[in-house]
Formats: sequence, structure tokens, C-alpha cells
Amino acid sequence: MHIDLNADAGESFGNWKLGRDEELFPLVSSVNVACGFHAGDPLTIRRTLELAQRTGTAVGAHPGFPDRVGFGRRELAATPDEVYADVLYQVGALSAFLRVRGLPLHHIKAHGALYNRATKDPETARAIAQAVRDFDPQVPLVVLPHTPLELEAQRLGLRTVREAFPERGYTSDGRLAPRGTAGAWIHEPGLAARRAVQMVVEGRVEAVDGGWVEVPAQTLCIHGDNPNAVEIARAIREALLAEGVTIATY
Repeated sequence: MHIDLNADAGESFGNWKLGRDEELFPLVSSVNVACGFHAGDPLTIRRTLELAQRTGTAVGAHPGFPDRVGFGRRELAATPDEVYADVLYQVGALSAFLRVRGLPLHHIKAHGALYNRATKDPETARAIAQAVRDFDPQVPLVVLPHTPLELEAQRLGLRTVREAFPERGYTSDGRLAPRGTAGAWIHEPGLAARRAVQMVVEGRVEAVDGGWVEVPAQTLCIHGDNPNAVEIARAIREALLAEGVTIATY
């Protein structure tokens, strides 16, 4: 068995620092780099890619809503045309920095509220998938399984990578528990690690409202802005390796 570990990264802005990227990168196999809309800025992107190159970490684009104040977690009234243009713009910006460093674009993954909307709204999902396809149909798109985003991406012939979240709670219908509700966040590294093993080895996880949820996963996400992100990533990595799971990119 093998699994990719991904983490959100490059989310600082100017002199304001968020996340512990220097500690986190060696523990994961890929990162989703903010492209300047919900977080990040050109210099932060450049420095983040330098760190990724030093640590041998694969780099993906993490486009989100243009919402710095809300960190991209507030749903905006964006039309499908706006979503398409915003995603293409952000991926293009990150790709310029990748090209200068001679690095490939490993994947694309929508951020925050944009990602969540695409798990339930086919038009938003179609706009994201179309932007990815028009940019480069060979680049994988990270998706939550059994959602409009996965369906629209597959309809356009994109390679999809199914994602699961060991440090987020799930409801019994297979969706992420809304932020702010009981069990939505897992802050204890040991519990996150046990959930990660369940996801990879058993293909399921316990839901916050009871029962078990199937979570077919090719990559596990660790939120870089989680205060315990480094400790959680380390615990997950150690637990998976102890089970004989190889941590590697897809």
C-alpha cells in the first residue's frame, strides 16, 4: 500500500506568517501552494517553491476565492465564468514561478469555500474542471470522492485524485462536518493518526454522527494552518509507516 500526504502551504502574506512550512515539508510528499487570492503573495510563492525544491516535495496549485480577510473560507457569489477565470489566473501565476525553478506542476486542488462549493454545485465543479483541462489536461485534479467535482472532472477526461482528511470530522453522508460543529476538527495527533490508518488500511472512518463512512483515498490532507499541523503530520507519518504503508506521490 502507498499513500500521498499533502499539506496546504505558502499561506503567509508579507510580514504576517502562518504555518510552519519549514518543519512540515519534510513530513509530507506534496504541498498545495496558495496562489495569492486567499493567501500568499509573489515573494511567499517564490520562497515556498525554494523550500519545496530543497526538500524534494511535489508542488500543486491551491486556487481559492479572492478573499484574504476570510482566508478563502467564505463563500462568494462568483459566477461560473468568474470561477473559471480565477482558477486559470491563479494556476498560471504559480506555474510561472515553477517554470523559473524548473519544477513541474504536480496537481491542482481548490481551496476552502471554493472546494466545498464544488462538492455540491455542478456548475462550480464544471468551471474548475474546465479551467484545469484548458490549462493542461495532463495535470491531476484533487477531489472529494463521489461529488460533482469528481464527476465533472472525469467527464472532461481529467485524472482525478481522491482525497481524505484525517484531521477533519465526517458526517454519515460522506461529507466534511461543517466548521464550528462538534467533531469538525481533530487536534489530537494520536487520534488523527489512528484515523489516517483506518482510511488507508480499511478505507473507512468513523462519522461524527455515528456509524462508518467509506473514504477511498489516494492522498491525505493536513491543513497547514492547523496549530498542531506538524505534530499531526509526524504522528500520521509514523503510524502509516508502522503499518507498512509507503508514503509517496501519485
